Amino acid sequence: MCTVKNAIMCIEVKTMSKIKIYLKPKEELRLKAGENFVYSNEIDRFEGTLLSGEIADVYSARGEFIGRGFLNTNSKIFVRLLSRNNIDIDQVFFKKLIQIANDSRVDLGFSNAYRLFFSEADGIPGLIVDKYDDYLVIQISSYGIDQRKQMFVDILIELFNPKGIYERSDLLSRNKEGLEQFKGILYGDVPDEIFIYENHIKLSVDVKNGQKTGTFLDQKQNHNAIKPYVNNKSVLDCFSHIGGFALHAASYGAKEVLALDISKDATLQIEKNASLNGFTNVKTEVCDVFDKLRSMVKAGHKFDCIILDPPAFAKRQDAVKKAYKGYKEINLQAMKLLNSGGYLITCSCSHYMYPDLFLEMLSDATLDSKRKVQMIDFKIQDSDHPVLFTSDASLYLKYVVLRVSDYL
Repeated sequence: MCTVKNAIMCIEVKTMSKIKIYLKPKEELRLKAGENFVYSNEIDRFEGTLLSGEIADVYSARGEFIGRGFLNTNSKIFVRLLSRNNIDIDQVFFKKLIQIANDSRVDLGFSNAYRLFFSEADGIPGLIVDKYDDYLVIQISSYGIDQRKQMFVDILIELFNPKGIYERSDLLSRNKEGLEQFKGILYGDVPDEIFIYENHIKLSVDVKNGQKTGTFLDQKQNHNAIKPYVNNKSVLDCFSHIGGFALHAASYGAKEVLALDISKDATLQIEKNASLNGFTNVKTEVCDVFDKLRSMVKAGHKFDCIILDPPAFAKRQDAVKKAYKGYKEINLQAMKLLNSGGYLITCSCSHYMYPDLFLEMLSDATLDSKRKVQMIDFKIQDSDHPVLFTSDASLYLKYVVLRVSDYL
């Protein structure tokens, strides 16, 4: 029997026996409540030969079976649980999970471009699959998944018969799993430019070099939801990326739309997508949004609707305090820039900026703005990015609509 401390010696044995992981007393409580990650400091002992990427069974200190999943001795997350039952973890198992996930999206009306599979929220930690028209893009952040990459490609070909499959596993977090960053074609042909439809808007997407797996697919319904706030209005879209909010605003009758982003490539993409859809009411500007908001306040500019959809300001728990200040700054400046009765649509994709903390920040900004602020809507990410209640990280996006007015 081995302990975690002498695991390296055990790993050197090449013949693998069945792996059994035994937890320290009471460490199973969190897992029995639904969480999926077993951390190395929670383990008391193990039986068998530890081999990263293989299946391990996890037991409580009293010998109660908790679940089974992929083992990785290179990661603090020692085991990622896949099942709470004593069943085979094989190609049939994974195929069924992927089929169930896609069926649920189709049932909700998704068809052209959507997140087909969302990691642990759909039952396979470390696997993301996005659909872009006839092409699939996968992202792998788990050693066990990476070791079975071809099996997952075979499953996707069998289920969906795509024209091509591209991998976008260019994630820094892979280093913690003992994996190198990777991107490239896994099957078929994948063009440099794919055209998709987000609601009624046609978009050009670069899955090889664009953000995430090509673009952000988690705000499609929220982009569409801005319709009541933009008709015949002046709209400022900040951190616009490839123009999801800006283009929807233009399509819904905005008088004028100004899209701001620090990336020249992003603004060029916005202009291209505006042209694709025949919109002439969209302008772009390359700038630091923080500086631009402050300068527009000083210059006395006003807008009827402002959209804030910044990148994640807090990717780690210890970055929350700084992120809070950043979110407050942009929201405060936006509140000052709005005409009385105008709308602020503000978002955060920082998981660690929990909903209650995000609302607290908005309340804080409201006090400093000295304006009357009413919350009239609150949403999360699209329903093709489901939230698993036992996985905090799966609830990450907040979308809040505020009406900002002068006091009488």
